[in-house]
Amino acid sequence: MPDSPYTVSDVMTHTVVAVGRDAPFKEIVQLFDQWKVSALPVLEGEGRVVGVVSEADLLHKEEFRDADDTRGEFADRLKAGAVTAGELMNAPAVSVHADATLAEAARIMARRKVKRLPVVDRVGMLQGVVSRGDLLKVFLRPDEEMAEEIRDSVLPSLPSTEAITVTVTEGVVTLGGSLPERGLVPVLARAVRAVEGVVDIRLDLSHR
Repeated sequence: MPDSPYTVSDVMTHTVVAVGRDAPFKEIVQLFDQWKVSALPVLEGEGRVVGVVSEADLLHKEEFRDADDTRGEFADRLKAGAVTAGELMNAPAVSVHADATLAEAARIMARRKVKRLPVVDRVGMLQGVVSRGDLLKVFLRPDEEMAEEIRDSVLPSLPSTEAITVTVTEGVVTLGGSLPERGLVPVLARAVRAVEGVVDIRLDLSHR
């Protein structure tokens, strides 16, 4: 995997299950079960993403099965009567570009409360899908790989870090040694924390 910052293209799933607007309700349920996914991109034309249909969208049919038609949100009641992906989907799709950073993708997921994002190019054509689990893959980086990146790329880009030592254990970085002034500590900590896969930082620094 490349040096930081990682992008969505580094972790996304390239082989994607998707449906067209006319896909029937039961086919969507079968795809969820077969592929163990909780949402599917909805495509039109030659692969442009026009929406996303999720398990939550389908559950409205069960939710309102024995309910009074006047109960619940209007949009939810409409979906309870839907029978195709085009009627069920959320549109426009919440998506992300392949060159977005993992932090950007994580913020979109958190803000929009979704578990998976279609990855699209500049004209909206589907390139892949990225999930919450995909974003966590960076925490599988070997400790020594992260230590080498910090020593070889991060420290040389900062002033007065020649005396800094780096160890990484279970993703936790320990920085030792000395700095000429206390004001450099937050700068160093911020740069190290930006390395993909870092779980936390421990500082064992003195000031000359």
